[in-house]
Amino acid sequence: MASFQFRLATLLRLREAWRNERRTHLAEAQRAEQLILDRLAAIDGELSAARRQYVDAARARCVNVDLLTDLARYEMILKAQRQSADQQRQAVVAEVQKRRAALVVADRDVQVLEKLRETQQQRHGEEEALREFKRLDELAVLRHEPKEVP
Repeated sequence: MASFQFRLATLLRLREAWRNERRTHLAEAQRAEQLILDRLAAIDGELSAARRQYVDAARARCVNVDLLTDLARYEMILKAQRQSADQQRQAVVAEVQKRRAALVVADRDVQVLEKLRETQQQRHGEEEALREFKRLDELAVLRHEPKEVP
């Protein structure tokens, strides 16, 4: 029985490598997004702490105007950093979506070739089984043929 050889095996390997590369790129973009989300959470925490400090300083009997001014400036800086980080996050989210779509296409290309390989392998198996059946049938006929007497 001849072994099955998928003629597009090289193309399948190339497409699998391409798909793996797309997965890696998607993972990198998702890590970048997570870093930005972590930074946003840290900024939000700092903003909350600065606002609490501001409220506490404003409630004091002796109001420290310099401290209130510094806290207000710090809050503005944090808000600007948050806005910048949010813009970066939006850009990274768009990149993640783009890379996810590329991975879907690469995965579909691999699946198409895998399905073709399975179909061809099944057809090859059926053809081999048919050949084997014919060979056995011929052997059976040869065994049961009357032998010629000289």
